[in-house]
Amino acid sequence: MCYHYSLSKKQEEIMRMIQAEWEAPFEPIYHTIGFNFPTMPVITLEFPSRVQRYQWGLLPHWVKSLADADQIRTQTLNAKAETLFEKPAFHSYVNNRCIVLADGFFEWMEFRKKKYPHYVQLKGGELFGFAGLYAHWTDKETGELMRTFTVITTEANPFMARIHNIKKRMPVVLNKDQWQQWLNPNLSKEQMQGMLAPCGNEAMQAHTISKLITTRGVDTNVPELHHQFDYPELHSGEQFSLFDAER
Repeated sequence: MCYHYSLSKKQEEIMRMIQAEWEAPFEPIYHTIGFNFPTMPVITLEFPSRVQRYQWGLLPHWVKSLADADQIRTQTLNAKAETLFEKPAFHSYVNNRCIVLADGFFEWMEFRKKKYPHYVQLKGGELFGFAGLYAHWTDKETGELMRTFTVITTEANPFMARIHNIKKRMPVVLNKDQWQQWLNPNLSKEQMQGMLAPCGNEAMQAHTISKLITTRGVDTNVPELHHQFDYPELHSGEQFSLFDAER
């Protein structure tokens, strides 16, 4: 699954990469956590030339109250590609497609009953987008409009299966050349499903990072979080044999 990611590039740098207006200033985010329900930059099908701010954790229109919203959005941070057209929380929004801007995400490898955090990117640290869906929900008591999104996940490619080696899932990663197609309002169900595949191994890079990312009481939204940290036990012959067995 995907509950941690980064958008660590400066707004000016992103603006040079994509031609889109920003509705609000943006500061680099080195680590954000889905369960904090952060407001993050997305590009929607409705406004493909504008970067807007949406809150992570999709809220369907049928949610009755804020209390119900707080409960359901912990379950809608991610949407499985395999069940997207079936699940009640998502099937009404398959035409509300969005690009969730990112330049990296975090996953954990399990080895000898311990977990080791990895920072995963496209090669060269390129900007990319998660395939996502968005929804608008209004709190009936206050009239507040909440703009929300979910990140779509799929089965892991072999590269990610070695890292996320228990659940073997990964977010649907779209490079910039794929954004226009994902935001095409005429995209058919079959075309959409075709885009919800794992990206190729050759496009990805990753390295281990320190366990600062799960240290309580410290700020993890810092550049140091991305620094490589080596774990000698992961270089053992046993670990390499595990990798070879998955090829």
